[in-house]
Amino acid sequence: MLTTNPFAELSASISPAVMQAYVVIMIILVAGGTLFDVWHKKSARYFFDNWRKARSKGTEQVGGGEMASLAIQTAVVDVATSAEFCNPHRRIAHLLTMYGFLIYVITTAIMVFGYPTPAAPTPAILPLLWVLGALMVCGGGYWFWFVIRVDVAAEGHPPYRLVRADLFILSLLGSVTFGLIWAFLQAVDGPLTTLFLGLYLIATTILFGSIPWSKFSHMFFKPAAALQKRVASADGSRSNLPAPADKPANLGDPRRQPSHY
Repeated sequence: MLTTNPFAELSASISPAVMQAYVVIMIILVAGGTLFDVWHKKSARYFFDNWRKARSKGTEQVGGGEMASLAIQTAVVDVATSAEFCNPHRRIAHLLTMYGFLIYVITTAIMVFGYPTPAAPTPAILPLLWVLGALMVCGGGYWFWFVIRVDVAAEGHPPYRLVRADLFILSLLGSVTFGLIWAFLQAVDGPLTTLFLGLYLIATTILFGSIPWSKFSHMFFKPAAALQKRVASADGSRSNLPAPADKPANLGDPRRQPSHY
């Protein structure tokens, strides 16, 4: 399982062209769903209107060099290291899920398009990275779902309560979990391989096809919002918020720091 390309093995029963077409359809669903989400919720219009209003109230001029510096800071601090999470447990879970998902998706595309059949030997590192990425998603995702969720831990809701906002994390966990089980069963020629392949495809289709109703597209919006926040601080507008106090108040009981937010 750690050294075998599961998609190349699958080519014995499903044409590589079909697998490649499926991946292309998923890419189209991501692009189309994100654009529809932007149009339907008018988030892009709100974002640019809000940015324009904030710039008109700024007291400092942000030049091109400073803007580039702010963009780099956003990419390194807010995106690459998820510094907006004050809770270290939530930050680690988010980073595990984010980087695991990137590894999982990239290696899937490489194996499906670059090494679709056993005739083209797959470098052993790719299946290993595919499994590692999926395990990272499982580690971060299940940690978030069973331990960190704010509405369960802090607001007393039952752990089995499901809302629409849970669609993304549940479909993501379903995709990687069923994918790992399918790859393992295929490697050992075990029973129920076809069943878990079907569950893997269903969960993956829901993951990439439900963007207008899930939180998938927030991964594209959050970097833009983080950049706007840095620009608003640099030009003095601060999104119409007051300047930070020298000694900000400590909310909550000072003897026990908040642990969920």
